Amino acid sequence: MKEVLLKADVRDVASQTKHTVKELRAKGLIPAVLYGNQEKAQSVSVNSKVLLQIVKTEGVNAIITLETSGGKKAAILKELQRDMITQNPIHADFLAISLKEKIEVSVPLHIEGVSNGVKNHGGLMETLLREIKISCLPTNIPQTITVDVTNLNLGDSITVATLPKLDGVEYTQEPSTLIVNVSAPRGEAEATAEAGAEAAQPEVISKGKKDKEGEGDAAKK
Repeated sequence: MKEVLLKADVRDVASQTKHTVKELRAKGLIPAVLYGNQEKAQSVSVNSKVLLQIVKTEGVNAIITLETSGGKKAAILKELQRDMITQNPIHADFLAISLKEKIEVSVPLHIEGVSNGVKNHGGLMETLLREIKISCLPTNIPQTITVDVTNLNLGDSITVATLPKLDGVEYTQEPSTLIVNVSAPRGEAEATAEAGAEAAQPEVISKGKKDKEGEGDAAKK
């Protein structure tokens, strides 16, 4: 993953008011905070359009080099708050990082293909996980992790343990965690369950009848 530059102007939080924040956003800037990596939290402002473009082209875990008056600092976007109505960015949190130390992040999962069980047998595919937690060096963070479901048949599933192996990347979630599951059509599944229940029931009834018949024979004798 390549590094991208983003200018960050230091803010004086002590003199900041709602009015100054409103003026800031009117200029296309949003307030932000940089913290982590044993550094003191620093209040800054960044260009919201430039930030959104970085996220769009490089992904949510892009390594962003924040250029401040105090120098350049590597970071990733930890949280982006948006207006509930307009969905425009209103605040950003940046986590300072070291390019030589592993970090844990969540990476989006990209489901690829159409399951054979769905395409040819009318099965139902359920996606249970949309992103996966990983641990790796910042420079090894993938934008997305592809999950190919083409060969999945009825009853098949994909778990964290069966995800593709990536160099330098460790999956930190429980290996048995389900990601995708393909099941039989609901009507067929219910019919199978009912048939199984009916098949199990006569065995108990038949055994009871034999016992009673045996008791009757003994009485006659």
